[in-house]
Amino acid sequence: MKQMLLRLPVFCALAFAGFVQAQSWPAKPIRFIVSFPPGGSADLVARSIAPKMAERLGQQVIVENRPGAGGNIGVDVVAKSAPDGYTIGLAAAGALSVNPFLYARMPFDPQKDLAPISLLAMIPFLLITNASGPATLTQALEQSRHRALPYGHGGNGSAMHLSGELLKMMAKVQLTPVAYKGSGPVATDVLGGQVSLGVVDVPSALGGMRSGQIRALAVTTSRRIAAAPEVPTFAEAGVPGYESIGWFGAVAPAGTPREVVQKLNGEIRHALTDKQLAERMIAAGAEPLADSPEEFAAFIRDESRKWSEVIKSAGVTIQ
Repeated sequence: MKQMLLRLPVFCALAFAGFVQAQSWPAKPIRFIVSFPPGGSADLVARSIAPKMAERLGQQVIVENRPGAGGNIGVDVVAKSAPDGYTIGLAAAGALSVNPFLYARMPFDPQKDLAPISLLAMIPFLLITNASGPATLTQALEQSRHRALPYGHGGNGSAMHLSGELLKMMAKVQLTPVAYKGSGPVATDVLGGQVSLGVVDVPSALGGMRSGQIRALAVTTSRRIAAAPEVPTFAEAGVPGYESIGWFGAVAPAGTPREVVQKLNGEIRHALTDKQLAERMIAAGAEPLADSPEEFAAFIRDESRKWSEVIKSAGVTIQ
């Protein structure tokens, strides 16, 4: 009892210090680490949100790109930063719910070393073929039950790759993955007939779709998307329960004061209500999507369970 009484003032002092820190935050610029190179959709999302946050917080929000290792490098910087609210990060599905099951060693534990703040955006994918390919998803799946169809994707272990593997598992069809460096080359080879099918991001396919050279058989989200409302979902096209999305979210180091995390969440949610910002994100293939820190944490856990099963079933590894 005496030992407990001695410790109690220390605990109270630490709690009070955390409260005071949260009350005075932010008192200096905030680093926003993006775990992808400049110019992509992740970078655009961060650079669109950052100035909106800065306006209301009264401090700069400085975007810093730290790409590499499937997003692990940038997220590791966040995980190892001081938990004071002055370093946050944009992380994708890979680093938070896929890479732990692909890499033999991870530099951080997504469940223990990070504090989820909010989802930022959903990244839909399209299953595409060329104008002379199958007219519907049903036709494509029927063909792939008789012979293995090659499908292009944006890289081994990528969300596009795993989307194809999930389809193979759920529809019980034969699909052979063919890895490319990004969606653009996949769309080019689908158009040219080098591969039968492709799983690509929306911007990579839109030009070919509008010219009639590429046909989108289904979108991987559970609802149709604003950028291509004519494209059915997989559920509508014949694979009930199918959903696979890429996504970006904001995270902070574990131990960041709850009040600071909540304030960051509120500023992000407010930024995502801006109509022009939403239009820019949709044009880049990312649909705005925010939630609470608790909902985001639960979402990461659900995604981790889902993709661990797919990766195990498909035998996907990163060399």
